[in-house]
Formats: sequence, structure tokens, C-alpha cells
Amino acid sequence: MASSIKDEEMYERLREEGNSKEKSARIANAAAAQGRDTVGARGGESGDYEDMTKDELYQRAQRVGIEGRSDMTRDQLIEALREH
Repeated sequence: MASSIKDEEMYERLREEGNSKEKSARIANAAAAQGRDTVGARGGESGDYEDMTKDELYQRAQRVGIEGRSDMTRDQLIEALREH
């Protein structure tokens, strides 16, 4: 089975930094398709999760498809978003 990761080097670096497999794959594949500079310029727009309300965190979790979000505490939502 062939790997679906388009930029293996970036994927491995992101994983070493502690990012989840899914997030690392998304970033690496976007960088391969659109160029690292383009993807890097978009980074950091989401803000700090600690500054968000529980409702804002819930809405973000809903957008990215985190399951079980309605039963999560604020801290659990933050953790789930970081792992996603």
C-alpha cells in the first residue's frame, strides 16, 4: 500500500514536534500541493485555545468533526482540538 503522505520530510518533522498523525498529514499534503511558503503563511490564524470560550471551542470542534464533543469539558475540548 502506497503512502498518502505527499511530503514525508515535513510529515516526520511535524510528528517529532508532537503533532497528531492526522494534523501532520494535512499540513504535509497541503504543503506539497500548494508550496510550503503558502501553507506556512496561513499558519497561526486560529488564536490561542485558552483565550476561547467553551462555546467557541465547541464550534471549532464541530467544524473539524471531533466526535463526543457535546460531553466534553472545556479542557477536554482544548486537548481534542490539539490532538486533531
